[in-house]
Amino acid sequence: MLQKMKKIQVMGPKNDLQSVVDVLYHTGTVHLEDVSKAILPGDTILRKMDFTKSAELTNILMKIGGIFLSLPKLADDVQKQAQITEDLQKKSQADLFNRASHVVAVLESTTKDLAERKANLEYTLNALGRYEKIIKKIQPLESQLPMLKGFEITVILIQREFRDVLELVRNALVEITRNQFELISADMDEATIATVIIFNKKYSEKVHSFIFSQNVNEIRMPQEYLGKPFNEILELITEKREKTIEEMSVIDKNLENLSAEWYQELAVLKKVLEDRKEEAGVFGKFGQTEYTFLIEGWVPKKFLKRTKEALNKTFGNRIIVIELDVSPEKMDDAPTFYDNPSFVKPFEFLIRIIGTPKYREVDPSPLIAIFFPFFFGFMVGDIAYGAIILVFALVMKKIYKAMLWLQSLMDILIISSIPAIFFGFLFGEFFGNLGEEMGWIHPITLFGITWNRIEAMVPLLILAIAIGVFHVLLGLGIGILNALAKKSKKHAIEKAGMIGVVIGMLIVAGATIEVIPAILLWLGVVLLIVGLPMIIYGGGFFGAFEIMSTAVNILSYARLMAIGMASVILALVANKLGGTIEVAVVGILIAVLMHILNIALAMFSPFLHSLRLHLVEFHSKFYEGGGKMYKPFMKEKEGG
Repeated sequence: MLQKMKKIQVMGPKNDLQSVVDVLYHTGTVHLEDVSKAILPGDTILRKMDFTKSAELTNILMKIGGIFLSLPKLADDVQKQAQITEDLQKKSQADLFNRASHVVAVLESTTKDLAERKANLEYTLNALGRYEKIIKKIQPLESQLPMLKGFEITVILIQREFRDVLELVRNALVEITRNQFELISADMDEATIATVIIFNKKYSEKVHSFIFSQNVNEIRMPQEYLGKPFNEILELITEKREKTIEEMSVIDKNLENLSAEWYQELAVLKKVLEDRKEEAGVFGKFGQTEYTFLIEGWVPKKFLKRTKEALNKTFGNRIIVIELDVSPEKMDDAPTFYDNPSFVKPFEFLIRIIGTPKYREVDPSPLIAIFFPFFFGFMVGDIAYGAIILVFALVMKKIYKAMLWLQSLMDILIISSIPAIFFGFLFGEFFGNLGEEMGWIHPITLFGITWNRIEAMVPLLILAIAIGVFHVLLGLGIGILNALAKKSKKHAIEKAGMIGVVIGMLIVAGATIEVIPAILLWLGVVLLIVGLPMIIYGGGFFGAFEIMSTAVNILSYARLMAIGMASVILALVANKLGGTIEVAVVGILIAVLMHILNIALAMFSPFLHSLRLHLVEFHSKFYEGGGKMYKPFMKEKEGG
């Protein structure tokens, strides 16, 4: 149900503002209002709060993020981080920035230099690996390679599927080098061919430009390897690899030492500064005088004590919390806060589709949580279908955990599948009439009626209309409560008049067809005579047209019977058709496919029609909407 809200003002010395914002942010109970909207032009006492630290916060956070990427990750030391957090949160904004800037100054240059050196060494190590692999592959060809002074060696790697490029390269080299080159190929692996090219150095620039234009992977040998035998090159590669690994080990050790000294404080600084950055976005909503600040917001009454205690614990009497008296009309500006049982929570999602209820409206969530599953189950009314829908929803919830909207829809299906199974027992349906044919289950006889949906169409239609009458009258009754809460006397009278007219019409109809005693006819007439002027008084002469609209709304509930009847008929057709085909396997397959189609329709159609009965027939009698959701100033939950 919707919780009672209190409007508060928080005031105190400007020096405490950042700390107060920190406390409110971590308490997470205050829905902030924009004080600046109430500041009149030319007001010299109360002014809008300015806050220009957002860019500075972003800059520091980016630098800390870069340092984090350079340092080895350590496990969080919860106890140490808690102590650091407590110390940092006691600091003023300026002191916190100074500490963060000091840490960045100490670490940024050092970690950046070490990270760059390590990256260069890793690149060198990878290159050495490539050189070694290529040389080992082409080493058997060494006897064919001329070791001529003034010649250069390069290697290109070509995917086997593009080996035709080699002929193009050969022809181009003939022209570029005036045939002063040698080209030898060897398989690197199943997918790659390594090609060694030896050419006169005076053509180096043209050769490399051409190779680059062909978009092939060129491996240019380092200068110190040129002109040396392959065995000697491999020894040089091994020697350099060992030296590179040793240098990387020293760098890793330095980074580990820095991480051991600074990681925990960096982790806390990052969290605290991220919180401060989130907080910075709300400073424009605050007001200030020369020495004080002013914060306004809404707090659920149940959280008011916790909010005051959190501020008092940190600031004592320096910070004042004032509860404001708000007129009933102004209470419409209060945010809407749901606090419903867990089984109602998923249905709040459906309410948000049409808009948030205003603060003083009756919360429709518990009502839809009761009637929606009932309507859905009434229309599906099959044990097997209900069980399959339940399993489907559970599986979808497990697979798509991150999709919150889908989680809500699946929760609704899970809750609604229970009435579907219940009504399946009442109607004696398990895959249509299969359960009854097999002798597993039979329709229940209640109030002298055997609730077989095919045979009890008229009683089901009467029951559906009766449900509609109750639902619509309930909506009108809630409409009276909403009108009284808003002190709208005319609307309350109109709704009351409509209730009288609907009941009067039912009594007159019942007495006319002799379903109820004829003496009650006069009661119905009196209700019509009294109710009609009430409707006209509350809604004008056009309000009288609402009588027909309300009657149509009630008749719309016949869909509860009609949609369910369509489902059971399709199930009967599936069973009948499956049983008449001579090839058993084909018959079973056809029956299964038709039941799958029917189950899909059973999830989709009853869901939409249940929703329509609420949004059109029911909510139109009392629901206005147009409110705003309670959004407390707090850190967003991860994944939420």
